[in-house]
Amino acid sequence: MKRRKSPIFDPEIFLAQAGVGRTLLQLEKKQTLFSQGDLADEIFYIQKGKVKLSVISNVGKEATLAILGTGDFVGEECVATAQPLRQITATALAACTVLRIARSTMVAVLHQEHAFSDTFVAFLLARNARIQADLTDQLFNSSEKRLARILLLLAQFGKNGGTETVIPKISQEALAEMVGTTRSRVSFFMNRFRKMGFIEYKGELRIHNSLLNVVLHD
Repeated sequence: MKRRKSPIFDPEIFLAQAGVGRTLLQLEKKQTLFSQGDLADEIFYIQKGKVKLSVISNVGKEATLAILGTGDFVGEECVATAQPLRQITATALAACTVLRIARSTMVAVLHQEHAFSDTFVAFLLARNARIQADLTDQLFNSSEKRLARILLLLAQFGKNGGTETVIPKISQEALAEMVGTTRSRVSFFMNRFRKMGFIEYKGELRIHNSLLNVVLHD
């Protein structure tokens, strides 16, 4: 009698639907996914939408660290480290669909399924490269280039092959925090980008791939 073959594990299917240890969540704009100080016992996968990562200092000052989008994991530090509490806050920038995965489920699948381990490691390496690029950007590039790069990242430029993308409304204060400059400078550069046809904003912010010229220009 032939043994029945086990079904081939597909990471895309695993991350696309609910199941044992996995729950689909629908978040509204500005809804909190988790807060700084919460127990870190779950990891999230963004199926649709964008999530802002921020941190609050002891004196109550908030700083935006990053904006994550479709195909990104959120809260992965609970798997990669033994950190018991969240060090950051994750908030939906717009309506989002996310898959909540229990830490125990995530760890078990990582151990059992090499295809999923490869997917997760690739994400961690890409995130590490992004952090290094962010640091280089802060050290060597002008605030105008830094703003252009952040807008392109928000639009996930090159990720989906699109030529232009509408991104959720984000305040100039939040952009200034990410760029490391003042709100007035962000306003000045945004107006310049708009006049040059790199972006449009009339109730929504649309990023054109021509904005890349700002990043590539020496």
